[in-house]
Amino acid sequence: MTSRFQERLRWIHDADLGPLLTCGRKGIEKECLRVIPTGDITHTPHPRALGSALTHPDITTDYSEALLEFRTPPCADVENTVGFLEDIHRYVYGCLEDEILWAASMPCRLYGDDDIPIAQYGCSNVGKMKHIYRRGLGYRYGRAMQAIAGVHFNYSLPEAFWPVYQYQEGESGSLRDFVDRSYFGLVRNIQRYGWLVLYLFGASPAVCRSFVGLRDADFEPLDPETFYAPFATSLRMSDIGYKNKSQRGLDISYNGLSEYVAGLCRAIETPYAPYREIGVKVDGEYRQLNDHILQIENEYYGFVRPKQVARSGERPTLALQRRGVQYVELRALDLGFFHPSGLDAGEIRFLEAFMLFCLFTESPPLTGEEPREIEHNQLAVARHGRDPHVTLQERGISRPFAEFALDVCGRIEAICALLDGAAPERPYGSILDRQRAAIHDPSLLPSARMLAEMRQRGESFFAFALRLSEEQAGYFRDRPLSKERAAYFAEAAEASLAKQAEIEHTDDLSFEEYLERYYANC
Repeated sequence: MTSRFQERLRWIHDADLGPLLTCGRKGIEKECLRVIPTGDITHTPHPRALGSALTHPDITTDYSEALLEFRTPPCADVENTVGFLEDIHRYVYGCLEDEILWAASMPCRLYGDDDIPIAQYGCSNVGKMKHIYRRGLGYRYGRAMQAIAGVHFNYSLPEAFWPVYQYQEGESGSLRDFVDRSYFGLVRNIQRYGWLVLYLFGASPAVCRSFVGLRDADFEPLDPETFYAPFATSLRMSDIGYKNKSQRGLDISYNGLSEYVAGLCRAIETPYAPYREIGVKVDGEYRQLNDHILQIENEYYGFVRPKQVARSGERPTLALQRRGVQYVELRALDLGFFHPSGLDAGEIRFLEAFMLFCLFTESPPLTGEEPREIEHNQLAVARHGRDPHVTLQERGISRPFAEFALDVCGRIEAICALLDGAAPERPYGSILDRQRAAIHDPSLLPSARMLAEMRQRGESFFAFALRLSEEQAGYFRDRPLSKERAAYFAEAAEASLAKQAEIEHTDDLSFEEYLERYYANC
């Protein structure tokens, strides 16, 4: 451990701040495809019973009309976060007829880009903008990549912790500036050590042949319908997933809020010749919002993002500039096959401890070759993480994976001890024990268990994912919501539809004027 890390943990222990740290807010965003009983992507509209995808706080869509996104509120109690996510699943299954939710991050069987319907958000300016943005993503990267699903973990420290931490660190000045600097330090360390999350929770080592046929990638056949990488943990986070060549030279800086915002704004304002060839408005129809490197901030496929809740019509960068960092969004999680909701409380507790490890570990600016080392490490683990010979880079030094991973877990163990306190069941320490065991024995990893089960049953990726999708559907349909909870979601759906109608009724600008005003705020 670094001396600074040890000093911080000693102070937290002496001040008995472990119980306060467990009150950090944890939220989940989970994406999943709606599919018909045959396992093919659905082409039906977003179900009206689920409310408006534009305005519902808990249930929306991501890229596709078929790609649902569930959002929990940020909760201090892990069990409340998991419970809310499960309640969303129960409500959704109560509204679906014969459709089910695809259990995997990598898509179901696809028949080309036209098979993937782009999400619709109504006729308001903001609804049109969201749709055209997604249309642009399809032209730029293809729709297949946009049909990949994942889980995002949102985390923030308790507000009461920050003034105490600032005082202990001996820093004067604005509390907001201190919080921003601390969160950006956390973000840099998530990039440095996030490969551990890919290794432990990656669950996409194989893909359907139909997906590979739409991508330029080098795979091995597992069976006639499945391609895979033998030692992969998360192909979703590899060079065939959320990666694209146009963003490689951006060098968005995570060394501070102003540099980060400036980098994103620069990318939104910089024309890019290949996108100019697509055209912006062709034959009276928008193909994309602009022909620049990024249409909007969310197009930047970061492993982790510092976030501030944006108000209506407010750009994310402007929200950060005005109010600072509110929380951090870790975007590196695959859907967990072996949990009906895609993840469980233990995984969230590990991520919470990991976030605190990243906060309290020294986090110098990212300079020189370190960004390239980070990219190398993330790709190496995503594509080859279970290879016993894989090595990672740390400040120019090559380290065996297991040695490096166990070193990081040793530091996380100290965090878990603080969070567990005197709890005899050790909720944080026990989940860390499970992850350590998977470092020693990679066959325990979700990615390895998936491949082993497919081989044992003689199943293709498609058959495996469809079977688990059906099992998860049965789990939730056998456990319907209480009347009170069902009423909550039904009322939220109706309120969201009314809110969308109000937005559409009160629009008083042309779409061109709306777009011009949106981009003027940077």
